[in-house]
Amino acid sequence: MAKKKATKKAATKKKSSAKKKDMLLVSSKTKEALKGKGYNVSSDALEAMNEYVYWLVDQAQKKCTANGRKTIRPYDILA
Repeated sequence: MAKKKATKKAATKKKSSAKKKDMLLVSSKTKEALKGKGYNVSSDALEAMNEYVYWLVDQAQKKCTANGRKTIRPYDILA
């Protein structure tokens, strides 16, 4: 019995240049909070808020590291 020759398939899908980040916010709760005072919410508002949350996390990690800690505390986020 002849062995099948292994071949690599060319990637048919284009890879996007920016990797989409996981959503850290609960969409329904966030939209509810934003609409709470009668405002409309654009389709990309949640993505912008999600990016901001990632930025806050990054800043908190940097502050924590700069202070020689491995535990992120509220003042690392809120200050």
